[in-house]
Amino acid sequence: MLLSTTREDHLIAWLAALAIAIHVLEAALPSPIPGVKPGLANVITVLALLLYGWRVAVWVSLLRVLAGSLLVGSFLSPTFLLSLTGALASLAALGLATAVAGRHLSALGLCVLAALAHMLGQFLVAYTLIIPHPALLKLLPVLLTAALLFGLASGTIARMMYPQRPPAAP
Repeated sequence: MLLSTTREDHLIAWLAALAIAIHVLEAALPSPIPGVKPGLANVITVLALLLYGWRVAVWVSLLRVLAGSLLVGSFLSPTFLLSLTGALASLAALGLATAVAGRHLSALGLCVLAALAHMLGQFLVAYTLIIPHPALLKLLPVLLTAALLFGLASGTIARMMYPQRPPAAP
């Protein structure tokens, strides 16, 4: 029995593959602070949101986390839990922002929002479940600053990639 696929299925698969490739490449980068990565796969999620809507962005983001964790060997580990929590927090913030502000937020603004939500979601899980120590709170300003800087960088990339014309329907 063959499964029929739609144009949207192919689009999601292509965008997810791109985000997964970026995710795997970022996993290989050294980090001065554990868990802090540039988050360039977020560019793909934000572009998917802007071009094709929240549903496509959710699929791309969740497939990236799942397949990316399988490829780098972190599936069902604390790293996977943090990545999934960050993605869910980011998606929730993006969904809320687009519901409230509609198309008035730029790619740059959405990337910064997503990066900050991602980091905050990860931090809350790390603090609650993994390292419930008050000293961890001292890292929060550093982590949020890194998220802001990386959000600005990914937002700049997304802004350069976002076309001025509306896309064709998936």
